[in-house]
Amino acid sequence: MSARTTRRVAKSKATPRKRGEPKAARMTSTGYGFGKAKSAPGKRFPWRRVDRLLRTARNYWIGTAGMDGRPHSAPVWGVWLDSLLYFSTGEESRKGRNMRSNLRVTVHPEVDNEAVILEGTAERITDRSKLRPVWKAYNAKYKWDVKGYPFYVVRPQIAYSFKEDLLETATRWLFPRRSARRHD
Repeated sequence: MSARTTRRVAKSKATPRKRGEPKAARMTSTGYGFGKAKSAPGKRFPWRRVDRLLRTARNYWIGTAGMDGRPHSAPVWGVWLDSLLYFSTGEESRKGRNMRSNLRVTVHPEVDNEAVILEGTAERITDRSKLRPVWKAYNAKYKWDVKGYPFYVVRPQIAYSFKEDLLETATRWLFPRRSARRHD
């Protein structure tokens, strides 16, 4: 087989992406042997599966850190819309206070036997016109009218997904850069 044919075969293993979908890449954690995987990144745990888990999860664990670096993790309800996670928490809750001083967060939907972890930044949303579709989705999912509660949006920069077959399913998802959109 020629080098050209080999490149073509390797390229054909990749899962095609839809516009705006994050790019699949190999995890690079030392000592796990990810370089020996036979499947292309995202092939055995495709983005459509990750997206479905994010859309259908009932609980999401939000990880924040305060100014002193002390970590905090707590469950919240939320909705996944257009590759963004929206959730509500009190401004004076520990999460709310932590996000005022450090916008970086992690998110992990509560699902069995599969892992999805988002890393990104969170910001408070106050613009009612931008909140209306979020409220509608939230109310449909949880049967709870949340108008008036403080809401935040998480803009993922990177995601990780894997199942028990870690070597073949572990994928790092790289989100396209978004222009800053103001939500206040």
